[in-house]
Amino acid sequence: MNAPAATLPVQHCKIAIVGTGFSGLGMAIRLKQRGEDDFLLFEKEGGVGGTWRVNHYPGCACDVQSHLYSFSFEPNPEWTRMFARQPEIKGYLEGCWEKYRLQEKTLLNTEIRRMHWDEEQELWHLEDAAGNRYSARFVVSGMGALSTPSIPRLNGLGTFTGKMFHSQQWDHDYDLTGKRVAVIGTGASAIQFVPQIQRQVAHLDLYQRTPPWIMPKPDRAIGERERERFKRFPLVQKLWRGLIYGLLESRVIGFALLPRVMTLAQVVSKAYIRRQIKDPVLRAKVTPDYLMGCKRVLISNDYYPALTQPNVDVITDGIREIRANSIVTTDGTEREIDAIIFGTGFTPSDPLPRGAIFGRGGVDLLDTWPEGPEAYKGTLTAGFPNLFFLMGPNTGLGHNSMVYMIESQIHYVLGALDLLEQRNLRSLEVKREEQDRFNGKIQGNLGNTVWNAGGCMSWYLHPVSGRNCTVWPGFTWRFRLLTRNFDASAYHFSRANPAHPAQTFAATPAQEATA
Repeated sequence: MNAPAATLPVQHCKIAIVGTGFSGLGMAIRLKQRGEDDFLLFEKEGGVGGTWRVNHYPGCACDVQSHLYSFSFEPNPEWTRMFARQPEIKGYLEGCWEKYRLQEKTLLNTEIRRMHWDEEQELWHLEDAAGNRYSARFVVSGMGALSTPSIPRLNGLGTFTGKMFHSQQWDHDYDLTGKRVAVIGTGASAIQFVPQIQRQVAHLDLYQRTPPWIMPKPDRAIGERERERFKRFPLVQKLWRGLIYGLLESRVIGFALLPRVMTLAQVVSKAYIRRQIKDPVLRAKVTPDYLMGCKRVLISNDYYPALTQPNVDVITDGIREIRANSIVTTDGTEREIDAIIFGTGFTPSDPLPRGAIFGRGGVDLLDTWPEGPEAYKGTLTAGFPNLFFLMGPNTGLGHNSMVYMIESQIHYVLGALDLLEQRNLRSLEVKREEQDRFNGKIQGNLGNTVWNAGGCMSWYLHPVSGRNCTVWPGFTWRFRLLTRNFDASAYHFSRANPAHPAQTFAATPAQEATA
């Protein structure tokens, strides 16, 4: 018989890492490489891989070149395509987990539902979905921003009697053959799975609110000889990775520095549309009217051809209501369907539910983010000591590899942990004024970028405040410079004293200089 939750023993570790995608595994590997063994990985799924485990829809693949979308400290010469597909990326992450023997440090099927900061003990207390309790000095959140599916609030959705699922929760047991399928949304996931299911279904209605800008995908197979060369000459692969990074990084010029440059890229995209779609009505439907880059720029070679097939209708009228077996649009047209698939993406501006994380004074994290998530250097938030976010607010990218940003943040977190260890300190907390100053500068830098001023509403922007709490507004190497050294003067620290309560103090510039 299981003991009641209140009497279950509390399992303690120095560092609790939540999530086992690139962020969580990268953090754990770096800790282990430095000789730190007192940590636990918490994963709500039955295996590791994060988004590359839970997203397994047909056609799922990365839109950053494989050699860059991987850890710099764990190169993989065996990538079989320029843009790796989901099974291969998942296999890569599982291989990293096994190579560094993280199995014994990982609690699978363990969803952390709630955590709160204990001010007296200066510990985080965590509780999982089964009621098991844990404590940790530090928590590293590797949950990521693209983990909570976004389902639109549609009138009558609850009355639908057919099959319905989000792309992240793809039901492979449901046979789409011969079915009438409605796909709602035309984001990054939809443009990958629509061409795959179009050949299978009887009819596909694609409901589009705003068309995405799409460019050709420079994908190809990587042959055995090329893979062997990378294996024999690691420097060649490193140089290749650097070349890809430089090419992608140059896109910041259009996205952030000179947004009107994106009109030149639009010429290429429009020519691509004209080549692939001959029907002027359909061509007009899929041609965006906002500046390229305002929404995520997508890449595909088979999306437009799929839309031209006789069993596909692209519908741009809004949805008025969902009925038991049909969808009715605002013009009154009713279309019968057997299944609804949501390709509506995720909620990066609201990545956590209310009631999940409580900091000083029992304050809910969401109550400190009235205009959307924010953090100092995307990593720490005032009022929440010893809590680190990887892929945190304003670390997202529209032009390069997120793994680069993740590794920069991991380096910064390690710098913080090193300082606390060296100075025998118990906790750290970013100063509110430093956080406000940093985010004020971020928002100022975002003002004239294509992400803010491109003429569209995107998932980069908070749905209520309109604030961009997602994207890093510039070169990724600048973020790496900002996170290269831990800046102690931006923080309050506490030093535990056995005879007295924890003493809080701020580092002086002189103390920071010796950090």
